[in-house]
Amino acid sequence: MSYVDEHEPPCSDNSGAAMSDNNTPEQADMNQPEEKMLSSYDRAMIAARTADDNRAQDIVILDLRELTPHFDFFVICSGTSRRQLHAISEEIDHAFEDGLGDKRLSIEGYDESRWIVLDYGDVMIHIFEPETRAYYALEELWGKGERVEFESRQRGEAF
Repeated sequence: MSYVDEHEPPCSDNSGAAMSDNNTPEQADMNQPEEKMLSSYDRAMIAARTADDNRAQDIVILDLRELTPHFDFFVICSGTSRRQLHAISEEIDHAFEDGLGDKRLSIEGYDESRWIVLDYGDVMIHIFEPETRAYYALEELWGKGERVEFESRQRGEAF
């Protein structure tokens, strides 16, 4: 028997959560340091980078913090096919949920695949087919928002 085996903290369940005589597993978890939350800016950049890695086109990030209290950033991009729109959407979901532990609040437009909206609270991701994007013109509608510089790895151009 090793030193670690002899001196394990007491546990009342099979989860392995350390507990004293007065703590429940939930209270023991509350004593752990909190994970640092990424800012909405960082999360918008992750969404844009993930879209870029999936060959999204014309990626625009709008900082809307000065215009509305409802969300901080729009990430807007285009895809060339239904399959690509789905891939971009799914990969952003994986990056947020698996990589950041951030759960999507809602999704709209996935079945129609002309305009998919991923709602992560303070970051809204809009994935368009080009014709639908031109019709709704979100960049113009929210034109007072500040454009955030983003450099695509595909072309080496700043958007």
